[in-house]
Amino acid sequence: MYNVTFRFENGDTVEAFAVSDEILLDVARKTNVAIDAPCSGNGSCGKCRVKLLNGTLDSPQTRHISDEDYAEGWRLSCCSKIISDVEIEVPDIASAYRSRMKVADLSSKEEIAIFDQAKKDVQEAGLALENDMAILDITMDEPTLDDTMPDNERLMRAIKSVTGAKIVRLPYTVIRKMADILRESNFQVRCVIGRTGNKENIFVYDIYPKGEELVIGGLAVDIGTTTVSALLIDMVTGEVLGKASAGNGQIRYGADVINRIIESQKDGGQEKLQKAVITETINPMIENMCRSIKFPSNRIYRMCVAGNTTMNHLFAGINANPVRMEPYIPTFYKTNSLYALDLGISINPDAHIIMAPNIGSYVGGDITAGTLVSMIWNKPEFSLFIDLGTNGELVFGNSDFLMSCACSAGPAFEGGDISCGMRATDGAIEACTIDKDTMEPHFQIVGDSGQKPIGLCGSGIIDVISELFITGIINPKGKFVREGERIRKDKYGMGSYVLAFAKDAGADKDVEITEVDIDNFIRAKGAIFSAIRTMLSSLDFDISMIESVYVAGGIGSGINMKNAVNIGMFPDIPLDMFHYIGNSSLSGAYTMLLSHDAERQTYQVASNMTYLELSTVPGYMDEFVAACFLPHTDTTMFPSVVQS
Repeated sequence: MYNVTFRFENGDTVEAFAVSDEILLDVARKTNVAIDAPCSGNGSCGKCRVKLLNGTLDSPQTRHISDEDYAEGWRLSCCSKIISDVEIEVPDIASAYRSRMKVADLSSKEEIAIFDQAKKDVQEAGLALENDMAILDITMDEPTLDDTMPDNERLMRAIKSVTGAKIVRLPYTVIRKMADILRESNFQVRCVIGRTGNKENIFVYDIYPKGEELVIGGLAVDIGTTTVSALLIDMVTGEVLGKASAGNGQIRYGADVINRIIESQKDGGQEKLQKAVITETINPMIENMCRSIKFPSNRIYRMCVAGNTTMNHLFAGINANPVRMEPYIPTFYKTNSLYALDLGISINPDAHIIMAPNIGSYVGGDITAGTLVSMIWNKPEFSLFIDLGTNGELVFGNSDFLMSCACSAGPAFEGGDISCGMRATDGAIEACTIDKDTMEPHFQIVGDSGQKPIGLCGSGIIDVISELFITGIINPKGKFVREGERIRKDKYGMGSYVLAFAKDAGADKDVEITEVDIDNFIRAKGAIFSAIRTMLSSLDFDISMIESVYVAGGIGSGINMKNAVNIGMFPDIPLDMFHYIGNSSLSGAYTMLLSHDAERQTYQVASNMTYLELSTVPGYMDEFVAACFLPHTDTTMFPSVVQS
């Protein structure tokens, strides 16, 4: 048995024990030390770099670690076996997905405008911004020797008298404190209630003394494969009270849903994956938001979750393995049977959890929620909705029909599969231009002014590859064809472009994009474009019939649509047809939470949507291969790019 000490850059340490030849990444996982491992430990991504400070590891040098870095002690934790007591430094960049939880500054209305627009669109579509939650003031006759009705019956009778309800339910959490509150307030109370069954059934969520200042809290959560975002709202007014986001704690078990599912099938894996997203991610976000606005978390009485099919299963602690196994049948597409107490969510234990409905194994509630707020279901023109996250999902149609599909784009749009890729957090390059003559880059960085670049987020990767291509630094295959100070070749002849040298970067090495990175991204963008073409062809449509494109997803503050067209990710149509709508999954969860009509409409949208399984469509692979060039093998489809 060996001692393993994990040391973080802020000075904190975590002690663990390991048996001989145990993998360092496995030790970190079981000790709850967050180390980013998008490839789930197969050695392909190079993101789990740690530094050996003391002791010895059985750790071969890989292509991700240079001779100089290896000599300095850098190792990949997934390839390192414990053979002695060791002290390991975990750099911030390896654990950033956990350490950079954010609470939005609501004095800036930039993000809130997205949710205000969602409310406006819903109302214009004829959907009422009303839900069944309410605050009810109740006055009862105090008991006497002549009136010995028990407290629970007295309260239920009074509620029925005021509301006309036929059934009133009091949960244990209310009954437990009822006696004290009734007598302290002289039998004048305020109740937080929810109505169901044409308002004939009432559930009492909570009870307070009369005059208590109350806000009925609601929680909207977007569970992304990479990032989890949440809103705390006032269920009566719709006001956004708080917003938080954090990396999904599950990511240390792999960047994609397949690796997560495989991990969940190991002993205790299902519980580990559920704990990672709830205990390690969602609950701290709730605590963070509530603390920042001094809001009691037990006053959050309803929650709406939007996530892909796999995330929904892992969140609920349900076996997700059938999702990836033929014939790809999940346990549920929709369910209304979840409550906060069942899952250990740190809100009111009786809070009902609404889930946006899935429509296929790889098109989930995040897409149905996003489709709702894109409003393409309510428009006569043909529109395309694209969600760019860890995978790519698309919906095409109008008020008459909707068709959806999912493509295996991989995690490139959120920085995965890219050597210098990262989430859109502080230090990420989010926009870039490159001078055609000097080949010098100029970029914008997420974070405070003066922030040094650490890596590239999705929008930055699109810009960099587009600029490299338009300036002639790389050819249509993504290979470097120009020479200069910033263009390097390794011993295998593989090229790279240096965006920031180590002395100017916020990381411990140069920030550069390699031919391997570019190739990975070309495949990802090729998956998107070929999915668009295949879906349209299956309807006997072509690109010219698209009238609007709505782009959503976790790729930073928004992408440069022209650059996305330049690399052949999006079709070459007028740029004013493109609209970036932010995190539509979270916006959809927000509107579902706030409006019963919107919730019902989301179920209607899901039931009306046809799911196309691309792998079964003849010719899809031909489309994909043809799209794996810049911008495409058929350049006639991209006249504006050719002219530039």
